[in-house]
Amino acid sequence: MSLFIHARTLWHHVKRHLVKLFIAAFAASLWQWLIGGDHEVFARLVQSLFDMARVSVDIILVLLGTMTLWLGFLSIAEKAGLIRLLGRALDPLFSRLMPEVPPGHPAMGLISMNFAANILGLDNAATPIGIKAMHSLQELNPSRDTASNAQILFLVLNTSSLTLLPVTIFMYRAQQGAEDPTLVFLPILLATSTSSLAGLLVVAIVQRIKLWQPVILAYLLAAALSLGLLLTTLAGMSAQALAAASTLVGNLTLFSIVMLFLCVAALRGVKVYDAFIEGAKEGVSFTITLLPYLIAMLVAVGVLRASGVLDGGLSIIRWLIEGVGWDTQFVDALPTAFVKPLSGSGARAMMIETMDTFGVDSFPGLLAATMQGSTETTFYVLAVYFGAVGITRIRHGLGCALFADAAGIITAILVCYWFFG
Repeated sequence: MSLFIHARTLWHHVKRHLVKLFIAAFAASLWQWLIGGDHEVFARLVQSLFDMARVSVDIILVLLGTMTLWLGFLSIAEKAGLIRLLGRALDPLFSRLMPEVPPGHPAMGLISMNFAANILGLDNAATPIGIKAMHSLQELNPSRDTASNAQILFLVLNTSSLTLLPVTIFMYRAQQGAEDPTLVFLPILLATSTSSLAGLLVVAIVQRIKLWQPVILAYLLAAALSLGLLLTTLAGMSAQALAAASTLVGNLTLFSIVMLFLCVAALRGVKVYDAFIEGAKEGVSFTITLLPYLIAMLVAVGVLRASGVLDGGLSIIRWLIEGVGWDTQFVDALPTAFVKPLSGSGARAMMIETMDTFGVDSFPGLLAATMQGSTETTFYVLAVYFGAVGITRIRHGLGCALFADAAGIITAILVCYWFFG
């Protein structure tokens, strides 16, 4: 928990926060060396510095191509008027959730597209759209270094990660030899839905948003009915049909959006190639500015992980759970939950390690997969989205995002005991 408290300070005083994180890692390493007799701990710390710096560059290289591609397509959509059109469709909802955003503002369309990409599990498409949306919201921000209410709500809904088609989780389970890779589909859907609802509610409470307004209730009711219909439809499908449908719907939707952008732009006389190049250049500049923020965050996370703080926390939790006489099966899956807010790649590694150790269809393996799909990498999203627009004061953003994470993780545990316990 102290890691989360320190992480909030990062956005107010970056240098002092990093010093505290390194002091915490150094103190834990001294304990492991002097008390635990681990003579390799400092070698792991030093190695983590270089590993996380390399990982940061690897992420930027992958993101560079993706960002350039999608901001090129988004530039075409903007010049064709599609972003503004989509924004008008969501104006009744977001004008009440984000009253400081003017009706018809381009940010509304970008926000809706970002949510659509996340819902479909299209992470590579969602990130550049989300950064573009955050830049658009920053244009309305009266305090350039402090997150606005709209930016916080947008970020929390992103970190809660409502995902209807967790195709990547199915892929990892299939690679590990699962008999039914989609077995965790409904548990993930329930967990991620709870996480998103919790994020919306806690932000609404802090920002005093009146969710009982008729328009907001109408949108939420429509979403609930759609989710119920989807669950009813998918529940009757076989595992093979469900996996095929998930892959088809996700990829078909993604490419259909690209074709919509191109066709509408061509019909409206937009110079498609020039618009793409203009957006692509913007994507390159966006991506380069992210590297310092990523290195700072990931290096801090790396030294904390290498110092053994995570293993120590698990031992304490297991001891406490055993003390009250509760089942401790879920503790073996907790590394995925602990690392997920910090690092998506780290959480994937934890999930795969849990599957290897206990079995892909064991309770810890199923729970780890459900946790992996229930929330987003909160600190990574904060670093990328707020770092891209130069925000250092995040106000209640981190607290609300972590509340949504906790709701998703707790629901994942309860649902997995219901389904698989």
